Amino acid sequence: MKDTFKYKGMRKKLINELREKGISQESILEAFDCVPRHYFLDNAFAEQAYSNMPFQIGSGQTISHPYTVAFQTQLLDVRQGDKILEIGTGSGFQTSILCSLGAKVFSVERHKPLHLKAKLILQKLHFTPRLSFGDGYKGLPLLAPFDKVIITCGAPKIPKDLIDQLKTGGIMIIPIGEGEKQQMKRITKTSETELEIEEFGVFSFVPMLEKRAK
Repeated sequence: MKDTFKYKGMRKKLINELREKGISQESILEAFDCVPRHYFLDNAFAEQAYSNMPFQIGSGQTISHPYTVAFQTQLLDVRQGDKILEIGTGSGFQTSILCSLGAKVFSVERHKPLHLKAKLILQKLHFTPRLSFGDGYKGLPLLAPFDKVIITCGAPKIPKDLIDQLKTGGIMIIPIGEGEKQQMKRITKTSETELEIEEFGVFSFVPMLEKRAK
């Protein structure tokens, strides 16, 4: 893996595009500048790595549009030292952005090949999230509570187990909906029994599936 001046220049153009689309948090834009997205894609896609588009990464999964990654991250309001549960490691790109922002990341992936591949890439980039192979609906109860939860796949409903693992005052970012389109929601756990739910437009994600795959 090499990060050339060409790729760095392409990242600058992508960052300008993200800024024009409304990503205003400079720390997120800096994280996109620091993390080479082409490392997370097959070599055949490297030239298009900094286009605002998704790509297949195997196991029927995709790496999300850069804008989608940035948008979810901005909604999450990441603070230095936040303990964040990520559901859907995928390529590991979103994981690396969260790590770049100084979060302590715990990520769950249900597809073993993606879990293993992401682990190698993140190690090479010297990020140290805790990666788990398992069922995202179950989360990581033994490591709860979490300050924030981010779901990077479309869920048919709000997973109760993940809400239970979110601390009071914490935030969950989740795309909700069955089918090809989902409504992006920010859920704030205002008390043990109450949630504040905000909506932020329609996006498209692969579905969140139960149980871990082989």
